[in-house]
Amino acid sequence: MSKSHAEFRIFVEGGTKGILGDRCRRGFARFFEKSGLGQRKPKIVACGPRQAAYDDFCYALSKAGDNDVYLLLVDSEGPVTVEKDDVWKHVKERQGDGWDKPATAHADMLHLMVECMESWFLADPEALDKYFGQGFKMGMLPKKPDIESAPKQEVCNALKKATNGLKTKRPYGKGEHSFDILEKVDPVKVGASCHYAQRVIDEVKKQSNIEVKTAR
Repeated sequence: MSKSHAEFRIFVEGGTKGILGDRCRRGFARFFEKSGLGQRKPKIVACGPRQAAYDDFCYALSKAGDNDVYLLLVDSEGPVTVEKDDVWKHVKERQGDGWDKPATAHADMLHLMVECMESWFLADPEALDKYFGQGFKMGMLPKKPDIESAPKQEVCNALKKATNGLKTKRPYGKGEHSFDILEKVDPVKVGASCHYAQRVIDEVKKQSNIEVKTAR
């Protein structure tokens, strides 16, 4: 059966069926909406595990029409050392992935959260402070000028330490808090501090029919 209109979808790592999937879709949708979108809004596809996200993306791409746009967004799970945003090389060489670039894919279809989505949160500590409230320890967050150089485990441990002993919320938990926080962080701050975050923001805005100025 042919599709009645072109699709614009972002296949994201994270979320599952039910409430967590709803939170994932809403969190990413709100984040990109706050970035400023044109008339063509992306549909967020919460895929769960990263391998499922890649598989879903590849299947959709194999069935894509001429005007369909499909993007894949996953954690880098480690430092990105490839040159000139050759992100397909990163997931090809990363142990545990070994992903091949589909024949019809290009570089701007794959995007990374470096090293994880939680790294984006560090770009807007004020949003974290407001979200967690009394007892949040902002001083426990890493103070690296380049947020994307902070290892995933360091980022996650810091969030747990900063939220230990809160008055109204439990310590940071990925499923419990992550997508709610994603709705609240400022994409401008995230993009300014995270090169690969700005890269996906620019691509989503471009595909939504907004002219994007040359990135830094």
